[in-house]
Amino acid sequence: MKAVFETGGKQYYVAEGDVIYVEKLDAEVGSDVTFDKVLFANGVAGCPYVDKVSVVCTVEKHGKNKKIKVFKYRPKKKFRKTQGHRQPYTKLVVKKIG
Repeated sequence: MKAVFETGGKQYYVAEGDVIYVEKLDAEVGSDVTFDKVLFANGVAGCPYVDKVSVVCTVEKHGKNKKIKVFKYRPKKKFRKTQGHRQPYTKLVVKKIG
């Protein structure tokens, strides 16, 4: 069974057993997280969400992505600004769709 669900302003297409990285969630490592905003499941599209269907995932770990550099400048003004950013994430394993 496959499904599309929404979390953190993004949509994820998953099947049972998949490993995905989502925006950081407030959940303990090893706990289960249930997503109710399912847009598509088993060939059925919702309007906007499918009723009585949820995606259950297990939190595997929390972490940060690689650092990206943000560089701002204004031409001819001697303005230069360099900044780094590391986006936090949560690694999930999809247990059940149903």
